[in-house]
Amino acid sequence: MNVSIIDDLRKKKILALLKDGQRVDGRALDEPRPLVIDTGVIPKAEGSARVRLGDTEVVCGVKIQPDKPFPDLGDRGIFICTAEVLPLADPNVETGPPNEEVIELARVVDRGIRESHMIDLTKLVLTKDKSVIGIFVDNTVTDYDGNLFDACSYASVASILSCKVPKWEIKNDAPSLVPDSASAPPITTIPVSVTMGRIADTIIVDPNADEWKCMDARMTITTNSEGNICAVQKGGDDGFTFEQLVKCSELSIATGAKIREILKQVPGGNAC
Repeated sequence: MNVSIIDDLRKKKILALLKDGQRVDGRALDEPRPLVIDTGVIPKAEGSARVRLGDTEVVCGVKIQPDKPFPDLGDRGIFICTAEVLPLADPNVETGPPNEEVIELARVVDRGIRESHMIDLTKLVLTKDKSVIGIFVDNTVTDYDGNLFDACSYASVASILSCKVPKWEIKNDAPSLVPDSASAPPITTIPVSVTMGRIADTIIVDPNADEWKCMDARMTITTNSEGNICAVQKGGDDGFTFEQLVKCSELSIATGAKIREILKQVPGGNAC
């Protein structure tokens, strides 16, 4: 009972501030939280990154290995992105299989990177229709304070940019690792996701945990290095007007350009 009263008072405060163009943490409406990226945090992974977006923290690792191609995609490598929220990240998280929210999180991050064609998967084929290289990206949320979509996306992109792809040769119809021959992945662009929330009639960028609870609707838009929109995911119980959708698109392009400059500082980020 006390928790619901506190949440109701917090929501009223957030709504009152938004009417005056202010946010509960002092940011501008279109201002994301500070982004800090550290790479190489998992020594045994082919690539890794720790991302802190405000007080939301994600650790991501990349595993690269030979695999069988998907039946209908024998001419390209494999890319799969997963996500997990640890119980220590938030008191409301329980152990067990991923719930719908975590499944959506992984799919949105995966789609944003995949649809941007960040990785040229056609260059990860060892033997067409038989053997390809698979890039598996695993996100683990260690601290939750809202907006996991962007935090996991930035961690995934940073991990991919900084990873090294081992080289395999086909011997006796099987992949054989070539020692000391790892190279940079075939990167074509740097995708950046930007998540916006609508609270009443106000659009905000990168909602924190308190704002997330108050949202009527949310929108995650991913753009590539050219500023073109390549993926969109809408969530929440309500919707957006046409004007609000246009505003979200403009915010995603403008904010994405700023975030992309930070990602370019990651090892391998200057390739695009």
